[in-house]
Amino acid sequence: MVFIYSEGKFNDNSYLIDGQLFGMKGNLTIYIIENNGIRMMIDTTSPAIMVRRIVAKLKELGIFPIHKLLLSHCHWDHIEGVEKFKKLNKETKVEVLASERAIDNLENPQKMNQEYEVNIKSIENVTPIKEGDIIDINGLELEIFNFFGHSQDCIAILDKKNKNIFSGDAIINRYDPETFIPVFLSHEFNEFKLYKTFEKLRKMKDELNSISLAHFGVWKGEDFDKILNEMEVLHNKTKNSLIQWYKENPSIDYITSNYHENYIPHSTIFTKENLFGLRLTMEWLVEGLKISGFL
Repeated sequence: MVFIYSEGKFNDNSYLIDGQLFGMKGNLTIYIIENNGIRMMIDTTSPAIMVRRIVAKLKELGIFPIHKLLLSHCHWDHIEGVEKFKKLNKETKVEVLASERAIDNLENPQKMNQEYEVNIKSIENVTPIKEGDIIDINGLELEIFNFFGHSQDCIAILDKKNKNIFSGDAIINRYDPETFIPVFLSHEFNEFKLYKTFEKLRKMKDELNSISLAHFGVWKGEDFDKILNEMEVLHNKTKNSLIQWYKENPSIDYITSNYHENYIPHSTIFTKENLFGLRLTMEWLVEGLKISGFL
């Protein structure tokens, strides 16, 4: 098994930091790409108070300040800490980048706040980027790809030199070898575009030997191959299971219990004794299926 989850440097130019979403370890990864003294961070975390922990870790690793902050997509758990981070990174003005399709939602987060019952502030002065753009990190070229489906503003960052791709939430959430969650939990979910993203990633396989997931960690070698081989199958299986369970009994507790028993019984993140986080995720998944017309 080649699953990298420890904080620190994992290839010539990239670092992993645990964003500790909700204060939980192993729940959200923050990535930093550095080359010749210039650094770009991918995403922030929630709640914003956790950003202090990220900054402390950046300083400990000797990779502070940050010059660019790229948002993989505009969902609240990835963007809530933006303003807090900018204040803590005050000695260097940080450029915030995101998909051109994310700009409106970043500036006007009211719909997302209502859907997820959060309170994200407007994020302005964001540099829009699109598929095919190259971000130059002092000589290290990173190519942007649209990985739509989970949302319609998901972008992936290809590092050809290190044969790694940062995929955000676009493919699958695989917190550890025993815990995975599908990605159809958004009012913007589009299954057709998700299939296109799966296809796009498969075509890039020969250029890659690792994938860096936002939830969670870096998967290399045979484990990377396994993600590519299983991503579409797991999407279809979990979607069909949730649809079946909802028709049997629309109780979220019923669906959560079935998901745990059938798909992640050995998870150390979502245990039988503590299913609160999984229950919340199942609520979002069911709502995503409703909005998408599957339920």
